[in-house]
Amino acid sequence: MDLATIIGLIVLVVIVVIVVWILSFYNKVIRSENRIDNAWAQIDVQLKRRADLIPNLMETVKGYMNHERQTLEAVTKARSAIMTAKTPQESINADNMLTGALKTLFAVAESYPDLKANQNFLQLQDELTHTEDKIAYSRQHYNDSVLSFNNTIETFPGNIFAGIMGKKERQMLQIPEASREVPKVTF
Repeated sequence: MDLATIIGLIVLVVIVVIVVWILSFYNKVIRSENRIDNAWAQIDVQLKRRADLIPNLMETVKGYMNHERQTLEAVTKARSAIMTAKTPQESINADNMLTGALKTLFAVAESYPDLKANQNFLQLQDELTHTEDKIAYSRQHYNDSVLSFNNTIETFPGNIFAGIMGKKERQMLQIPEASREVPKVTF
């Protein structure tokens, strides 16, 4: 083999390696985006499940808490917001509103011994607790997926190709400061 053939083969191998690496990176970015979309879908499923439990909880509670109208209305309004949310941000906002309303509802329920002893209420409260755990896990998975994606597109040399592909950093789910406060219950 002559020198020109060897150089030609080396250039060809380098080009093939670069093309394979670019295709591999592209596929990694697409898989990461799909993982984020799937993680969000899992959160959405859990939010809908929780919203579906709310009417049963409300019916159980209504008989005991007739004069706690504001608390009941806040839960109903928050549930409606979740059911009508069209974007992830709207769902997050509605979820935060519902979480706060449910905290207040359960705090107020402590003042009703008969309600606390009601089997339906206890079962619904248990189901909601399990659903909250699933939501927390789903949020964690979502944030892990976003972290992986962001690391892929922000580190060298991925940041160069991500810019070419038009990929931008995704935002993690965060709890607003207002949702971190313990609800205040007054009578």
